[in-house]
Amino acid sequence: MPRRPRLRRAGDDREFGRLAFEQDGVFTRDQLAALGWSHDHVAAAVAAERWATFDNAVVLHRGPLSSRQCRWIAVLNAGPTATLAGLTALEELGLVGFSSDAIHLLVAAGSWHGPQVPGVRVHVSRRFTPDDRHPARRLPVVRYPRAAIDAAAWSARPRRAAALLIASVQQRLVTPTRLREELVLAGLVRHRSLLLRVLDDVEGGVSALSELDFVRLARRFKLPKPELQQKRTDSTGRTRYLDVRFRRSDGRAVNVEIDGSAHFGVVEAWADMSRDFALMTAGEPLVRIPSAIVRSNPADVAARLREVLEPRLVGRMSA
Repeated sequence: MPRRPRLRRAGDDREFGRLAFEQDGVFTRDQLAALGWSHDHVAAAVAAERWATFDNAVVLHRGPLSSRQCRWIAVLNAGPTATLAGLTALEELGLVGFSSDAIHLLVAAGSWHGPQVPGVRVHVSRRFTPDDRHPARRLPVVRYPRAAIDAAAWSARPRRAAALLIASVQQRLVTPTRLREELVLAGLVRHRSLLLRVLDDVEGGVSALSELDFVRLARRFKLPKPELQQKRTDSTGRTRYLDVRFRRSDGRAVNVEIDGSAHFGVVEAWADMSRDFALMTAGEPLVRIPSAIVRSNPADVAARLREVLEPRLVGRMSA
């Protein structure tokens, strides 16, 4: 049986290698054609099981796909304005602690007419412009403020929406000011009033969802205004931060630490105890409250704190 003649192509191998590196080995058919790879070249590579195709995207191998290659495939198949957005963009830009099984894309209104693809969520936006794209990223991704506000607004659960903004600021990926500016531009999105209040609290020092719960508890039960994330230096010279500090009417400080599940391990508990002893030695009492109790029984927490903060007032009320 005669052998098929070897397909020859004329193209710039250096440009092909550069683009393969920048796009994690994923091309569009048009990109390959511009580099000298005709339809027949691609078909031959696929038939030889060297390459794989996913609609308009071509991957230069047949093995398992990395997460970035999946993102490239989604972007390249969704049209010229397709850009990673929401939780997908936040992951790409460095946020840790949150993930999504779906790949979220943002496209300009009128620029996408394809079918929904399993695992890819396409969000059509009338206010999306090229300026929303991050200028320094080869893989198209929106700028951080837009990604965070979109992710919060697309979240079904209010607590998750709040946690996304708090974590974004706590991990120093964006400022509350930039988030507020983006939220104003977004208009009447889901959770808008909640997110504005969350940003107020973040600007006041809230750095975790448990602290947000505590601030709301203090506000609801009319406790003294708490001071958040108070910096102090321990006996070894290291900088430490206290979750909450109250000032009693007599001027004395009462510190509160809000403990999540991570604080209940032996090593963490001993480190906490060492800090507690140092505070007591300095004459500052400290109260530890599990974050789950702050959420589940706020009235009891508030009553017990009031006894510590205003003991004389409580004594007169019970007389």
